[in-house]
Amino acid sequence: MEKIYFLDTYAMFEIILGNKKYAPYDSQNVLTTKLNLMELFYGLLRKFGEKIAIFFYEQFSEYTINYDDESIQEACKLKLTNNKLSYVDCIGYVLAQKNKAKFLTGDKAFKNMDNVEYVK
Repeated sequence: MEKIYFLDTYAMFEIILGNKKYAPYDSQNVLTTKLNLMELFYGLLRKFGEKIAIFFYEQFSEYTINYDDESIQEACKLKLTNNKLSYVDCIGYVLAQKNKAKFLTGDKAFKNMDNVEYVK
């Protein structure tokens, strides 16, 4: 069975910037959310301009999944117990678990958490 990875915004940036440690995940089965794409778009817009931001937004948009009320509530519970995590990361982490995917990140706040593929 092929592994599925939930790409947080950190992971998408690393893939785009060509970090060799993230190369194995570029062609895997991946998931993300529109919220992560929002963070990605903003960061790319700021650093590289609109053309690049639109290009990568469109590249990753085919991998987006939706979330439901239960996922939002679970994400808020996670945020309450770990204030260092962003709301976007909390919803992504919850969705990774619900979709039997590993949460792929280099964010040190996730380093020792269950169901995380931490790549720095």
